[in-house]
Amino acid sequence: MDTALFLALGLLAQSLGLSVGFLGLKRPSTLFPWRQAPALGRVRRAWVIPPISVSENHKRLPYPLVQLRAFALDLGGSTLEEPTDLEIVVVDQNDNRPVFRQEVFTGQVLEGAVPGTFVTKAEATDADDPETDNAALRYSVLEQSGPQLFSIDEHTGEIRTVQVGLDREVVAMYNLTLQVADMSGDGLTATASAIITLEDVNDNAPGFSRDEFFVEAPEAVSGVDVGRLEVEDKDLPGSPNWAARFTILEGDPDGHFAIRTDPKTNEGVLSVVKPLDYESCDQYDLKVLVHNEAPLLAAAPRAQRDQARVSVQVQDVNEAPVFQENPLRTSLVEGAAPGTPVATFSARDPDTQQLQRLSYAKDYDPEDWLQVDGATGWVQTQRVLSPASPFLKDGWYRAIILAHDDASPPRTATGTLSIEILEVNDHAPELSPPSGSLCSEPDQGSGLLLGATDEDLPPHGAPFHFLLSPRFPELAQNWSLSQINMSHARLRLRHQVQEGLHRLSLLLRDSGHPPQQHEQPLNVTVCHCGQDGTCLQGAAALKARGTGISLGALAIMLASVILLLSLALPAALLTQFRQPSWDKGLLQGLQDDLRDNILNYDEQGGGEEDQDAYDISQLRHPSKLAALSAPLGRPPLRRDAPFSQMCPAPSHKLPSSPADMADFINDGLEAADGDLSVPPYDTALIYDYEGDGSMAGTLSSILSSLGDEDQDYSCLQDWGPHFARLADLYGPL
Repeated sequence: MDTALFLALGLLAQSLGLSVGFLGLKRPSTLFPWRQAPALGRVRRAWVIPPISVSENHKRLPYPLVQLRAFALDLGGSTLEEPTDLEIVVVDQNDNRPVFRQEVFTGQVLEGAVPGTFVTKAEATDADDPETDNAALRYSVLEQSGPQLFSIDEHTGEIRTVQVGLDREVVAMYNLTLQVADMSGDGLTATASAIITLEDVNDNAPGFSRDEFFVEAPEAVSGVDVGRLEVEDKDLPGSPNWAARFTILEGDPDGHFAIRTDPKTNEGVLSVVKPLDYESCDQYDLKVLVHNEAPLLAAAPRAQRDQARVSVQVQDVNEAPVFQENPLRTSLVEGAAPGTPVATFSARDPDTQQLQRLSYAKDYDPEDWLQVDGATGWVQTQRVLSPASPFLKDGWYRAIILAHDDASPPRTATGTLSIEILEVNDHAPELSPPSGSLCSEPDQGSGLLLGATDEDLPPHGAPFHFLLSPRFPELAQNWSLSQINMSHARLRLRHQVQEGLHRLSLLLRDSGHPPQQHEQPLNVTVCHCGQDGTCLQGAAALKARGTGISLGALAIMLASVILLLSLALPAALLTQFRQPSWDKGLLQGLQDDLRDNILNYDEQGGGEEDQDAYDISQLRHPSKLAALSAPLGRPPLRRDAPFSQMCPAPSHKLPSSPADMADFINDGLEAADGDLSVPPYDTALIYDYEGDGSMAGTLSSILSSLGDEDQDYSCLQDWGPHFARLADLYGPL
């Protein structure tokens, strides 16, 4: 083989006039072409070697194609041509099957779609040369269930409808077997599946399963289901094309019934939404229409039973009584006398429309104020209601009345009776406060603020009207009243008046119908005020006026004190000389001591447990008081009675037994009340009011230094021996 190839190349070289050397020839110039002589001036020639083709997947291996390299040399061994590459072309063979991109293709289309509607697209690939028929693919449908309703484009793989008749209710899903082949359909093949689902449209109207339904419903109740209306629809369950809606066309003018849809069964549920009354109507005949939630296709036929009759039989039950007016509101004036009629709180029985089968009773009457007639429901008062009752809220009193029927089992109705207590203007307003103070200068201070209160409730209270009493017209000369608001007024001076206590009379009137008015006293203290408009007290007021105690006034006061002492001293001495016999006869064992005349006002006693102040046991043993019957000497002198009016002490008859103790004490009290020779121990003394001060200054030596200058009491030395002690106390040192 090698020798024949060499010979062929040699002949080719000779025809071209070239000297060719091959491997295996023993010419040095041929074996070493790089040792070439200088080139001769000849026209250059080029190798022309066509591509060598070879088929892929050749079965005989190894399979030689051509030498690897060839050289063209001249006789001198020089290179005549550059090395040339040999091009070997591999010829493609159809050794790869086409492959679908997925095993199962899915698509959806509306039922009833027109021919040519796109459904889905199938795609495949081939690994062979795309420029050859080995990769030329063609698509086809090998098999499809049911009628031939779908086709595939052989070049693009698009699947479309080819004819009418797609009905989801007949066939909901189609399964197609697809094939793809190379070599333009004559080569290798592959298969896949296509699942096509029909989407539902509302092409079937709903219809009732029968023409008429019969149900029963109880009376006097609401919110209860009384029956179900069965319907049929061939569209997709759960879809709006299948969901039923119900409408009551006739037979329920008052709206007693309603129909809702059960989402699971698509049935109509009939319920009572407004209580039925057997006595008014014992049977209802309803005409009901059914339709879908989604609109029906125009070309779809309507159901033969899209309307049905529903007969409702009302069941009679024992109903509770019903008050004709609930709550019942009425009114009474305050302080209504017992037996005052309030109202007739009656009810009716819905079963018989009669009143005489019912009985009445109180359920709630917190003040036990009312009385209810059990047969008629007549309500009246049985006592006077206190205006201060805690159950009187904003002028209203609430009670609850029950009405019972005589059925088995009995039923009860509850009624609320609200009674408004009408306010009567039976109280006049009262002044508050009843006293106060004003500055003597009209332009000082803010005046005296006066208020009023009224026990009556609105509208018989404020606004109040303040007036100076018209019975004393002279009050308007010095005083003025101005209204501030509905319940207060301000009192002012028109001009300066004398300082001290002034008693005014005011007329207060309320706004009731008819109004109540009351004339009331007002004590006003007119005082000297400071710059801030408040009254000054005592020495401060005197200092503000720039005045002090004059010497003449001091002399008069001192003389009055000495006169009182001179009158009281003899009486005190006489009492002391005679006191021992009196004390020893009355109180055994007590010593005569001047300290007995000292009265301690800061001791208020020990209360009920204090048993030390008086010995009550002596009163329980009258026999031990026999010494009292003996002459006790001259009774104590009463300082507020002259000596000429003294009368002897009356004699007392001792009780013979403890049972006469009360008479004995009462006789003693009467004798003491009529005896002018003893101090008036039964005189009422008021300690809770000390007054507003005096216009005169104090006699205290402590405050005497607050004047403008010290007082001179040296003149007391000249007043005689009676004033010697005062001269020592107040005279110059």
